[in-house]
Amino acid sequence: MGDGAALVERIAERRAGVGDPRALVGELRRTLVLVPFDRGGLWTAEFGGVRWVCGFTDEAALARFAEGRAVTEGAGDTSRSWEYATFRGARLLDEIIPAMAVPAGVAVNVADPDGSMLFPPVVGIVPDAVAVDADVPGGEKDR
Repeated sequence: MGDGAALVERIAERRAGVGDPRALVGELRRTLVLVPFDRGGLWTAEFGGVRWVCGFTDEAALARFAEGRAVTEGAGDTSRSWEYATFRGARLLDEIIPAMAVPAGVAVNVADPDGSMLFPPVVGIVPDAVAVDADVPGGEKDR
């Protein structure tokens, strides 16, 4: 339990329009996710007003990301060694995301266009206290 292959399978199911979204979140929570370091902190990206922690299901997925970064940045050196931390997905969602103090989610395998998945800061994924939809009609706090 908790290997990246199971999460990759659940992501493929959801991208194909099948599978249970709750099972996908549950699989992320059980999975060990690799998060590279950037300038002394975890690698994040800003998109759509959300800070995304970039996580990877295995070293191969991280390597594809590193290759893409080398091309984007014009570095050309894809052999660069990337330091990373390994977190259980539950820790990312329950501890790291709330500590960021901004709307934040987890982006998994962002270098894999057909295998990436975003886990946004919404009720049912992150704690209600940091979910951007917690106070909207129909959100968890309204029930």
